[in-house]
Amino acid sequence: MRTVIKSSKLTALSIFSFEAFAAQCESAGPQTPRDIDSLQGHNKRVFAMAPPKEKLNLCNIHFHKNAEHKAKDFSVVSNDPKYGGFQCNATASLTPAELAPVEDKVCNNVKPGDTIEVHWVHSSCDVKPGPTLGACLNDSCANPDLRVETQVFLVVNDENAQDFTELDYQGQVGGYHQAGALPSNTGTPVEFLGSTTGPSYNNQQCSPLQVSWSVRPSCAKVDINSLARWCKDNDFEEDHAHGIRKLVTDPQLLSPIKH
Repeated sequence: MRTVIKSSKLTALSIFSFEAFAAQCESAGPQTPRDIDSLQGHNKRVFAMAPPKEKLNLCNIHFHKNAEHKAKDFSVVSNDPKYGGFQCNATASLTPAELAPVEDKVCNNVKPGDTIEVHWVHSSCDVKPGPTLGACLNDSCANPDLRVETQVFLVVNDENAQDFTELDYQGQVGGYHQAGALPSNTGTPVEFLGSTTGPSYNNQQCSPLQVSWSVRPSCAKVDINSLARWCKDNDFEEDHAHGIRKLVTDPQLLSPIKH
């Protein structure tokens, strides 16, 4: 979950100065990303888990190049010096057809065989879906409950794979802005308390924002052609895969994961 806030939304985060965003990790709450197979965590800052996504407004969708989180099914260390992170274990077993190149450049930096981690960000604020984390806040809601639903995908050239546009914003359901039905065959989501992610943060400069995470433990395949269509036209002004934050492994910076 990248932390990019448009200037028009800065007042909604007035409780945080820019200096606060550069606070040392010792004073920060639990951080993200993490190995979701490891339950260990000793960070002492606790906050309430956000409501389920059905009781929150979808406010942003974006994705990262390679998986920020680590799990048994996406544990292959990427040798990409620019992005790092992890790849789906099934990458090595893709067929020539699934790896067939596409004619046009997709989302500026995505190709068949890549792994991406998608974040559907939800907010308790009365907001509509839009670009950046700023869409999750407003002047009257500066400290919302935030939830990020997460799925790691293996990008393939196969129109029978998941159509990414079906996971896009679909409108209001029960009075809340919602995405399409997320994959239900990738395991029970692992839930934990953490922070925003992205390459702006590390073990010396932590994110102060409090986020409830829900990370599915298995990879799914997504059709690169559908991803290309989404990048060309979406409500979030997303046109590329974002960088990642290096895996957080220090137990003092992690919350415990409960069974």
